[in-house]
Amino acid sequence: MTNIYFPDEEITRDDVKFICYMIERVARRLHQRNSYVVNKLGEENMNHLISVANVLHSKNPLDVEDEWISEYGLEKGNVDVTDVNYELVDRIPTPLQMGKVYERLIYNTAQPNESEVEGIIRVYNNKLCDKLDDYNCSAYYEPSYFIARAYNQGGF
Repeated sequence: MTNIYFPDEEITRDDVKFICYMIERVARRLHQRNSYVVNKLGEENMNHLISVANVLHSKNPLDVEDEWISEYGLEKGNVDVTDVNYELVDRIPTPLQMGKVYERLIYNTAQPNESEVEGIIRVYNNKLCDKLDDYNCSAYYEPSYFIARAYNQGGF
């Protein structure tokens, strides 16, 4: 996929990872599922955001969160993925760690001729994400090839 503002520039894996990281941050802050954030942003806005990701990298992530929430009308929900059973979980993965998990899943399951944005929308709307975002189990901690295989087979 090429940058919509600079057609000579390609979207990089780091751009995708940053977008996934910010999706995770915003979803956690609003107590929403990641799919809510992705679907509320929509494909057109995601194309814009991924094309300016290299600039957004240099901004304070809290400011980026605030911008996304206000610009795209994102609302609070009642899903708190960080509300875990500490008898089962030593440490909750950080948004950056989960951004990496999703970035790898997007690329490891990419469809022919699919843009990065289409991949983001496809992956975040898959039921497997409910399992990845359940930190009481170890799905997010599995090797990326195992997560991709589970995605392709319809579950763990």
